[in-house]
Amino acid sequence: MTIEYTEEKRFTQDQVQALFRSVGWESANYPERLFKALQHSDTVISAWDGDHLAGLVRVLDDTEMVAYMHWVLVDPAYHGHGIGGHLVELVKAKYHDYLFLEVMPEESKNAPFYQKHGFHLMEDGRAMQIVNRG
Repeated sequence: MTIEYTEEKRFTQDQVQALFRSVGWESANYPERLFKALQHSDTVISAWDGDHLAGLVRVLDDTEMVAYMHWVLVDPAYHGHGIGGHLVELVKAKYHDYLFLEVMPEESKNAPFYQKHGFHLMEDGRAMQIVNRG
């Protein structure tokens, strides 16, 4: 298997929805909003097996100080091939001059994955959110 990585946003709405569905994320229920969000994100690096979207990472940044890595996901059929880790390393390389590269794992069970790639738990940090499904 040869995986190609690109920052070109060549994915379709259907491909994105299928990827998000494959991991069971609620975002898949909002395909138009999800696709638009990715198209307007600062950086999206996607992983491709031929024409199949195998994974992606999204980054939001302020051009200088903070880059926030969001939505690191890999189709479960491709787990165990190092795709997620490679996506994270590509982001680290691209944003190496930023003062902060942050990630907020939505599930604590994912923290060891990020720690393996050099991230540290923020002292006394807590995730917070407001959800607007309407």
